[in-house]
Amino acid sequence: MAVRWFSVLVLVFSIGAQALLYDGVHFSGNGETPTFWRNQAKASLLKRANSRRIEGVAKNVIMFLGDGMSIPTVTASRILKGQLAGNTGEEAALSFDKFPNTGLSKTYCQDSQVTDSASSATAYLCGVKANIGTIGVDARVRHGDCASQKGAELTSILDWSMAAGKSVGLVTTTRVTHATPAGLYASVADRGWEGDYYTKNIAGGCKDIAAQLIDDYPNVQVIMGGGRRYFMRADQTDPEHGSNAHYGRRDGRDLIQEWKNGQHNMNRNYHYVWNASAFNSINAANTDSLLGLFEYSHMQYEFERTDPNHEKAGEPSLAEMTQKAIEILKKNPKGYFLLVEGGRIDHGHHEGRAKLALHDCVAFSDAVGMGDQMTNESDTLIVVTADHAHTMSIAGYPQRGNDILGKSAHGSTLTAAGDHRPYTTLLYADGPGWAVTTGNHRPDITNVDTTDKHYLQQAAVPMASETHGGDDVGIFARGPMAHLYTGVLEENEIAHVMAYASCVGDYSNHNDCAAALAGK
Repeated sequence: MAVRWFSVLVLVFSIGAQALLYDGVHFSGNGETPTFWRNQAKASLLKRANSRRIEGVAKNVIMFLGDGMSIPTVTASRILKGQLAGNTGEEAALSFDKFPNTGLSKTYCQDSQVTDSASSATAYLCGVKANIGTIGVDARVRHGDCASQKGAELTSILDWSMAAGKSVGLVTTTRVTHATPAGLYASVADRGWEGDYYTKNIAGGCKDIAAQLIDDYPNVQVIMGGGRRYFMRADQTDPEHGSNAHYGRRDGRDLIQEWKNGQHNMNRNYHYVWNASAFNSINAANTDSLLGLFEYSHMQYEFERTDPNHEKAGEPSLAEMTQKAIEILKKNPKGYFLLVEGGRIDHGHHEGRAKLALHDCVAFSDAVGMGDQMTNESDTLIVVTADHAHTMSIAGYPQRGNDILGKSAHGSTLTAAGDHRPYTTLLYADGPGWAVTTGNHRPDITNVDTTDKHYLQQAAVPMASETHGGDDVGIFARGPMAHLYTGVLEENEIAHVMAYASCVGDYSNHNDCAAALAGK
């Protein structure tokens, strides 16, 4: 045992020594000398020391939700962003890394140590923790039990903002009926009830999520994402997918046309679009309402969206949708609330394909940067967080600048594990990447291109779909009352801080919200 520990210490010491080698001209790490690090730390420290709290009322609130954006995902995406720019990567920064206030969110839900995107959305949008798989209802509701949801419905930051006269909108790269956006407007015992394909045989008459959006929320002025299939009749033809017979509506309703009719009846200048060219033609200055459904199901992964050989019809980026949404909503003198979800980070992880997850996270960072650039911290609170973690880890001792999607290595020498085979820096605790060869060995990836988008990072436990993780996730904030997001928060507190900062909902009385501080 003593020999084994001695070997480990020698390994760690040798790795540390390599990082400190001096070649007579520069320290390793791009010339980052002790003076460089002292100056960097001093500049960062003084910036924080001179920063001030903003205690006014938030006229506008933008919540950016990176679905499944765990802390390791943030770190790996930061490195990827830097490496895509031709640098070593570790020194890079995502847009929200620079926000002055950070905290942690405890993501467990009422009945599960590890949450899903439905119960978590209920927490950070409605301010109440609930049971896994349910949306917009309290913990009296049993998953899948339609009858139990009656009387247990919750309201959200969207409702509270509309009651205050604000404009509201939602943007996502998933279906607009998926768990995260549905947390704003839907109340269901089962997150899967996205269309009447699923509710037609449910006892109790519970309304599907798509119908709730169109019937109950005509004043949501911006709706953008995927999911056309639940808004079209079963006998209609999707412009990209073709037949809609499987998932299409059985109730004979064309919800897209009904949305148009509703906007027309309210004398709004409205647009419905389903591809990038139509989206790009919209003049936000004279647009009151926008419905954009850019895919039959979820929108494309960012890595594939930008591949002309993969995506034919064209879709706007998350940053472009964010820009258009803000341009439309900001015309309201009372302000607005906007939810922006980078939803496919989560899907890339579930598939065990870290490359797709990380590229979507970088695109999410671009969207946050767009929101930051377009708004003023004096009147706009921006909150960036995740709903839950994933099981991806950053492992081993790869050298500085090693390809974050590559194999752990120092120079040209691959790091070998105890089975004498190389491994990637990114690994999953469970998922579809689990495999063994003859003799119960891990597959040898020496000659495998681990940077390919189809590559599945190796996993310790076999699962058809990689699972969520129960870790705390980060909160990054700037703007009025953003300092309330420091420390460790229960996930449901996120909604309360947004309401307090913007004086809506339970905090609409100005003696009980940020306005009280602003008046001192």
